[in-house]
Amino acid sequence: MRAVVSLFALLFSALCAAQSFPSKPITMVVGFEPGGGTDTVARVVAKFLGDNIGQQVLVENRAGAGGNIAVDYVIKSPPDGYTIVLANVGSLTVNPHLMKLAYDPMRDLAPVTMAVVFPNIIVTNPARMPAKNLAEFVKIAKQKPNTVTFGSSGVGGAGHLAGALLEEVAHIDLVHVPYKGGGPAMRGLLGGEVDCYISTPVAALPHIKSGKVLAIASTGAKRSTALPDVPTIAESGYPGYEAVNWYAYLAPAATPRPVIDYLNRELGKVLRDPKAVALLDKQGVDPEPTSPEALAAYMKREYETWGKVVKQKGIKAE
Repeated sequence: MRAVVSLFALLFSALCAAQSFPSKPITMVVGFEPGGGTDTVARVVAKFLGDNIGQQVLVENRAGAGGNIAVDYVIKSPPDGYTIVLANVGSLTVNPHLMKLAYDPMRDLAPVTMAVVFPNIIVTNPARMPAKNLAEFVKIAKQKPNTVTFGSSGVGGAGHLAGALLEEVAHIDLVHVPYKGGGPAMRGLLGGEVDCYISTPVAALPHIKSGKVLAIASTGAKRSTALPDVPTIAESGYPGYEAVNWYAYLAPAATPRPVIDYLNRELGKVLRDPKAVALLDKQGVDPEPTSPEALAAYMKREYETWGKVVKQKGIKAE
């Protein structure tokens, strides 16, 4: 009987807390350094969200281990909605296949909403790689197996996995060159260290406009809004190919459902706000708010997809 009373007390306490939410600032944790793509999206959303709900929304950077440190920190935080994480595809659905983690993102986190989705762009150094399009690139790679190189921002990142998936569908063998971040990878491409780099649109755009690099394909199911003239890999002869980068909002698993619903509703408002959308468009990312259930289902599919790729390609953590 005492256990039942205690359970009702806990439920009542959680309900009361949810009804008064939010009554203090919310911390939005990001697993990467300031100035990167995830951080930029977080700060745009945090400003609009704070203005809408009348509470300060603080962005806290806990960088390291491919976003794992931030995810682990939020999982261990009180499940009250005041600490949430903006995490990416790698830390949620790839890293569990690459390394032993202290947590299970599918079990220990409560999905709130998808934030943004965007493709990566395959860009080449014309001085080193003569291919003008993906078909020519694949032809060269087949003629010279294990000699064509592609750079990425790191092992297990979205760019690395997009390249690995391209190898599978196009039946080619490339040489992966991982860098310690997107900046070094782009410098490597510009310096002629690699034949191509699978880059975020916003990082590639200035160099595409200057003519220093050539965009030959987009990894998404649809073309990048930032580079609408660049065909997708699916359009270029490989139907069904899709390897997108995405960021999503999640909270600790035991967060009360009314709090999750509140965050989902308010984050959705921001991600549909034309002013916020315009700022995010400049970053080459597409806001795509979802229900918690839709995000959970999407994460499950991505977890299974990238688990197979990691296993088939024998990808190992650095």
